[in-house]
Amino acid sequence: MLKKFRKNLLQLILIIFFLYFFVLVFLYFYQRNLLYLPNENNYSGDKISVDIQKVKIPTSDNIELLGWYHEKNLKDHKTLVYFHGNAGSLENRIHKLNHFKNMNINFLIIAWRGFSGNNGKPTEEGLYIDGKSAIDWLIKKGVDEKNLILYGESLGTGVATHLAQNKNYAGVILETPFTSMIDTAKKFYPYIPVSLLLKDKFENYKKIKNINSPILVMHGEVDQIVPFFMGKKIYELANKPKYSYFTKYDNHMMEYDENLVLALKSFLKSLN
Repeated sequence: MLKKFRKNLLQLILIIFFLYFFVLVFLYFYQRNLLYLPNENNYSGDKISVDIQKVKIPTSDNIELLGWYHEKNLKDHKTLVYFHGNAGSLENRIHKLNHFKNMNINFLIIAWRGFSGNNGKPTEEGLYIDGKSAIDWLIKKGVDEKNLILYGESLGTGVATHLAQNKNYAGVILETPFTSMIDTAKKFYPYIPVSLLLKDKFENYKKIKNINSPILVMHGEVDQIVPFFMGKKIYELANKPKYSYFTKYDNHMMEYDENLVLALKSFLKSLN
């Protein structure tokens, strides 16, 4: 009887082991499909109310990126380059872009490779190339590096943080930033060795210390995707001058209400 029990127990352990191993293999090869979600659509039907020009941004590895560009005056106003999150198209950000209409800024928002009809497949290194290509495109148009503001939303904070290191940009805006993708993945996969499996790590907590530009960190306390403590930690690690806009009720998609818009305007004004 005892021998049969041990045999059944061993079989059960082996089944669990192989199932766990299969899950690990699946997550390793499929992880980027879980991280990058270009087809997720949260577009609410907002109409763009600011004049934009649809442009193509060439990358150093021969991919063309769709961008929306708005120019008021390159000499008199700062230029903001917007790096969006891990899901959806440019249309998903229209409600934010419409608020830029009443701010004294030029702006460029790009869609990542693999998003909004762009060729290529998104990876950490690929997104860094995309972001750098957007900056290079603006500089070629005559934008001074000292007049550039990098705006990162969620996953885009990883790109903004990476590219802002050891630069003299006018400012950096981080909306719902995370400490690292490993920390974020542990929240969703607590029983998976994500530090060993994860390919795209986006280690913001290491890079934020290398940014000397003024920083605005925005985060909501009830964020269900990126925990609030991560945004607070990024703020604590950031060099001065630094500013925060923390709210009690915002989830991951922060409400672009008059308070947030006022915080943005105040930060932009401080850069002049």
